[in-house]
Amino acid sequence: MAMKVEHEMHERRKGRNMGVFVLLLGLIGIVFGLTVVKVLGLSDIRQMERFDHVARPALEPGALEAAERRAAEIAAEAEANAATTGGDN
Repeated sequence: MAMKVEHEMHERRKGRNMGVFVLLLGLIGIVFGLTVVKVLGLSDIRQMERFDHVARPALEPGALEAAERRAAEIAAEAEANAATTGGDN
């Protein structure tokens, strides 16, 4: 069985593929490193939950009570408006 000689194009592609591979590994390493630094830099792991860009009343002291008071105020206003307009809807 004769050995095949690779064409020059295949050698260039192999080199480019290895370059892309190294760049992807570098990017993955940077993202992983930043994640590790962020997690280790927190004094309390619960701080990580604050950065999910979602309002979470359970994490903010007094927020749940304030939301309940606001809901009660809105309900009272709705009842007052219904009483003054005669409840015609």
